[in-house]
Amino acid sequence: MMQAGIFTGYFPYELAEAARRIRGLGFNTVQLDLHFRDIDLTAGQITRDKARTVRDTFRDHNLPVCCLSGYTNIIHPDKAEREKRVGYLKEIIRNARDFGSPYVISETGTYNTESDWVHHPKNKTEEGFEECRKVISDLAQTAYDHGAVFLLETYVNNVVGSVEETVKMFAQVDHPGLGLLMDPTNYFEAHNIDRMDQVLNQVFDTLTDRIRIAHAKDVKRSGSDKTEKHADIGDADAHEGLTFRGVGEIELPAPGLGSLNYDLYLKRLSEKHPNIPVIIEHLTEDDVPRAKTFLDGKFRANGL
Repeated sequence: MMQAGIFTGYFPYELAEAARRIRGLGFNTVQLDLHFRDIDLTAGQITRDKARTVRDTFRDHNLPVCCLSGYTNIIHPDKAEREKRVGYLKEIIRNARDFGSPYVISETGTYNTESDWVHHPKNKTEEGFEECRKVISDLAQTAYDHGAVFLLETYVNNVVGSVEETVKMFAQVDHPGLGLLMDPTNYFEAHNIDRMDQVLNQVFDTLTDRIRIAHAKDVKRSGSDKTEKHADIGDADAHEGLTFRGVGEIELPAPGLGSLNYDLYLKRLSEKHPNIPVIIEHLTEDDVPRAKTFLDGKFRANGL
């Protein structure tokens, strides 16, 4: 059966308290955000002992770590900033196994310097794609060298956003150190959200063999608010990836609060990944029980 998981970052506490709260809500796996109030896991501060302490704490709470968050703009146009960001991502990758999972996830980046989720014209050029390909190829090799797998997560405003761009990237970086984080909501824009089932089927018809971990959030039109949207999750130091809720024509709320065809999504996902972790996101701690009830209900209704 499929497993419902949660990002640890929605629980901004000390390590053991975060694990206790997550287990208390009935989860049996987590996506690990390297951010706890009592342990420094920032760039240059990760050690094997710290990683194993985190891993063992979640194991002690029957919460195996299924993947790690490494989200950053891997193609930031400022070369010094890019080196800093990619360097920390590689640090996470090198230590991934000690944290409990080989899978480390990041988006594919944007040449926009104001936001990791806003479009830039260079994102959709051959030059931009090739530059991103080189970084992803390097990350895949780094992962492979350390027994890990780098999972790219697509997003429409990044360099790799459409289904076609994702297929192209995997064709050009056909490497055992590279996999896909499946989040179907990230493929939708104003021009294709009304063709939801067609897009979902296209995703799975072309990419299912690349999938390693899946996400559960939702998607809907944003209405009159076209600004970049963020939510207060009770942690002033939270990574922006945990607070982001969409920009432009599309809003990305918590699972069950949008228009994603969850029945089709989960049925297609289960065809080749019947036991995959499905990680809930884009919510606040107080909404976690509702979201988990929604996802568990979809699992049950579809026999998954």
